[in-house]
Amino acid sequence: MDPLLDSPGDAIYDLRTTAPGPAGRLPLDAGDLRRMSSGDLFGLTQSAGMGWNPAQLLGRQFLILSTQGGIRAPDGTPVALGYHTGHWEVGLLMEEAARTFSAAGAVPFAGYVSDPCDGRTNGTAGMLDSLAYRNDAALVLRRLIRSLPTRRGVLGVATCDKGLPAMLMALAGTPDLPSILVPGGVTLLAEGAEDTAKVQTLAARFARDEIALDYALEMGCRACGSPGGGCQFLGTAATSQVVAEALGLTLPHGALSPSGAEIWRDLARRSARALLALESQGLTTRDLLTPDALHNAMVVHAAFGGSTNLLLHVPALAHAAGLPRPGVEDWARINREVPRLVDVLPNGPRHFATVQVFLAGGVPEVMLHLRAAGLLRLGARTVTGRTLGENLEWWEGSARRHRLKERLQALDGIAPSDVIMAPAQAAARGLTSTITFLRGSLAPDGAVIKSTAIAPELLGPDGVYRHEGPARVFTTEAHAIAALKAGSVRPGDVMVLMGIGPGIGMPETYQITSALKHLKDGQRIALLTDGRFSGVSTGACIGHISPEAWSDGPLARVRDGDVLRLVVDTRRLAGSIDVVAPDAATFAARRRHPALQPDPRVPADTRLWAALQEAGGGTWGGCVYDAERISYLLALGLEAEARQRREQAPAAQPG
Repeated sequence: MDPLLDSPGDAIYDLRTTAPGPAGRLPLDAGDLRRMSSGDLFGLTQSAGMGWNPAQLLGRQFLILSTQGGIRAPDGTPVALGYHTGHWEVGLLMEEAARTFSAAGAVPFAGYVSDPCDGRTNGTAGMLDSLAYRNDAALVLRRLIRSLPTRRGVLGVATCDKGLPAMLMALAGTPDLPSILVPGGVTLLAEGAEDTAKVQTLAARFARDEIALDYALEMGCRACGSPGGGCQFLGTAATSQVVAEALGLTLPHGALSPSGAEIWRDLARRSARALLALESQGLTTRDLLTPDALHNAMVVHAAFGGSTNLLLHVPALAHAAGLPRPGVEDWARINREVPRLVDVLPNGPRHFATVQVFLAGGVPEVMLHLRAAGLLRLGARTVTGRTLGENLEWWEGSARRHRLKERLQALDGIAPSDVIMAPAQAAARGLTSTITFLRGSLAPDGAVIKSTAIAPELLGPDGVYRHEGPARVFTTEAHAIAALKAGSVRPGDVMVLMGIGPGIGMPETYQITSALKHLKDGQRIALLTDGRFSGVSTGACIGHISPEAWSDGPLARVRDGDVLRLVVDTRRLAGSIDVVAPDAATFAARRRHPALQPDPRVPADTRLWAALQEAGGGTWGGCVYDAERISYLLALGLEAEARQRREQAPAAQPG
């Protein structure tokens, strides 16, 4: 017998065609039944069929959505792996929330849209789907919300780089319902091991003979201190958790909790109770997501030193909420006003982990300093039903605040004030504001750098990074990382990685930026690209250069040996990237770099995303699908196509 076609034995034939069905009856009266749509009626039938007590079917219905991935046995061992630790344990949060709803007489429903891992896809063709996934997932999540028409509110659970922004966009896009976000938390540091940022450079360091094989293999195995949660650094995942809390969409001190811990489970239970209260009070997402909430989110992003990828995600969730999208000038203004106050991986100077930031007080602790500086809009309402100002008054005197700070000191010997600092202390320790926007002959439409993460030794006494050097041009990421591993890019060079902008999906280039941070003398190599960076990137790495090479931006005309000048003022938050040689006329006369060729790996799905997001406002607009704008441009195109057909049609012959 071919075991693929059939199995031996009698067990598989022990089956039936009928069963008794659920006992009981639907809790409806005659009037209910007459008024009820067939869909609502069949929904109750399906719920009873899945085993819910029929007598309890009329409780308020709440939808729990998450990015859960993998199949986890009850004892925590993997039956099938997820894509990453960030979504491995979030089913436990869903279960805590669901049991809380049930205990209150409500009826919980659950749905899932799993998410990819940017760390897993870095340097692979999978990265070409990364940013595009965000829009797709947000769309599917919103469809799932609308597909349960009887839901009274939505609780989202998400953790990582694209799944969490997608969840925020989905919640923002349901303004007439109450909603709340439960962040998936962070993984613990592994004792005696490298963190999950540095470990991603093992291959490059080994290729340069900077580490031994045994060390690389052991560190590569041990980096995750616990099986769940986002990475240990303030990348896009952790920054998104921080921003969600600053928006007022999570309970106070909800971001960055240690995955699997009781304090993490407790957050899910309290979040379910908060959603029940929001629904009872008639408060919806529209009441929470306001211009003041967006302002607070951008302020807290700057104070933490957050990922530059939030320049894409915050405008996207604003668009989903029907609010004006913040632009470059808004980000620049806030970063000039707001000091960085948090010492956390990857920014330094001491590089504490995200779980240590949580114990030091997390978002509300940072907000106390921002409140004192008059930088927050305290009247913004939050998922507690109270204002931000009222939440901070509670936090300031809470036992939770003081006990967790004591726990950090006891566990790690770390003073909480060394992790989250007052502005004067932060300035004294060299912390600078987070993001600088650049212009210049290579970036007429702008570029961005996380200037706070440039190594202090590379700055002049005036806080300005200045670098002038020869260009080393790469038109694929594979060639760029190969050159770094081979040691053929030298200190003083300016790597130019072109052709990885929105036109091909805007993949992130963390394997390049992380190598530059951790390779010997790597921080003395600058990087320019029209792509984007992982939130954990540091150094003299300038991204989002626009127009991109595929739009024939100036970057496409750079050649090996051109002399480029970079100036980044980390205090005034201004700077430029320019061509010094050849002269302007010679440079302008060049065509696109001949090695810049279409990547055959870019899927049609991503090409469609690229076209739609460009029509919706492009990179600085958050890479969104703007339905009205896209419909307008399609109508114009179809009209032009019809006109062209008429003009090309042969003239009718006289009869």
